[in-house]
Amino acid sequence: MARIGAKNTTGWKATIAVAMSNYIEAGSIIAIATSLGFWQAEFGFSDGFAGLLAALSANAFGAAIGAIIGGPLCDRLGRKFIYTYDLMVYMVGVLIAAFAVNSGMLMAAFVITGIAVGAGVPASWTYIAEEAPSEKRAAHVGTAQLAWSVGPAIGFFLAALLEPLGLFGSRIIFVHLFVVAFITWWVRQGLSESKRWTETNNVRTQNPSAKVLGGSGFRGLFSRKKNITALIFLVGVYGFWNTVAGQAGIFMPRVYDAAGFTDSQQQFFLQSFLWLCTVIGTYFGFMALADRMSRRLLYFIGAVMGIAGWVVLVYVPASTGTMFAFAILWGLASGIGAQAFYGLWTAELFSTGYRASAQGFLFFTARIMVGILSYGFPVWLTTMGLHGLGAILIAILSVSLLVGTIWAPKTQGKTLEEIEEERYGSEKETARV
Repeated sequence: MARIGAKNTTGWKATIAVAMSNYIEAGSIIAIATSLGFWQAEFGFSDGFAGLLAALSANAFGAAIGAIIGGPLCDRLGRKFIYTYDLMVYMVGVLIAAFAVNSGMLMAAFVITGIAVGAGVPASWTYIAEEAPSEKRAAHVGTAQLAWSVGPAIGFFLAALLEPLGLFGSRIIFVHLFVVAFITWWVRQGLSESKRWTETNNVRTQNPSAKVLGGSGFRGLFSRKKNITALIFLVGVYGFWNTVAGQAGIFMPRVYDAAGFTDSQQQFFLQSFLWLCTVIGTYFGFMALADRMSRRLLYFIGAVMGIAGWVVLVYVPASTGTMFAFAILWGLASGIGAQAFYGLWTAELFSTGYRASAQGFLFFTARIMVGILSYGFPVWLTTMGLHGLGAILIAILSVSLLVGTIWAPKTQGKTLEEIEEERYGSEKETARV
């Protein structure tokens, strides 16, 4: 099986197979978002427990734990090690969710699924960037963002179609994620290891006393001021944006209720349309333009559109036009915005020896930020109202806009080796492998 896959799973096909981690991640979040009300009605838990479930899921703390474990393992054992085994854990989690009969099983399912997602996503972003040609790196990295967009588009569409079935329909969605995960796992068996990681690992294994440009692992990552600066920059870009996007991903039906748009089936169709806009923004925006035009300008456009979408939703009276305006603005912005640039810049700004560790640490930090807000979000939405909580979300997005626009790195068109040489080659001391 592996030999057959190895002959076929190369180039764009390999990129797509690895990018499916993002479909699965987003699909998990949407499955939770669309089913949470049904679970709550079935098991009778409070808004506080609903927030705890969301906080411990693939949307937040569960993914954070997986990322902080999976990132360093990906650097030490290889990219292929993670994306070979993480989906096995994921499939266990979604099956438990599909057949959950009480809130304890549901909690276990969300945590297990979240850990698997957190371990897989850093590996996928890293592998894609390392295998992509330098002149098309954004296009290849954008494939992960595209998969992340397709997941919710399909997830919400399925939720809308299956909404009349209630909780049973939600269980079907979790089963669909199991099937997608199994197919993805099967295809991935034919993938080869990242060439860049293999070269770096060969240096370490053949000559343990040798030094590698930039160092390796968390020790190399945190030993340089320029890495700390890059981490702070990327938290400003992705961590703040994702804090808002995480709430939109899992609590959007509640936000729509607060805005006066209360029909659940219409909400799901609107969300499917929103994510279709994200697919369009990703393909025709980020993938088509980020290798050719000013990345600073493209990032700024996406960030402004995202803020404009939330201003419309929060402050303009609810109507069909208002909801579609929000869906178009936020959807397109998410396609060319912070998450796609985060995946690209994280791959470019860190050495091969700790590229996945940096991804894991940043993903961990971003998901912790989401989890903190998620824990109280359902309650705060009730007590503060959409205007009060919406103002906070808009302020958080504004931080992401400013950080990414002002400090966007100049890495476009350069190979990863050229970027590493520029960032680490001038240093007299390099960390040991």
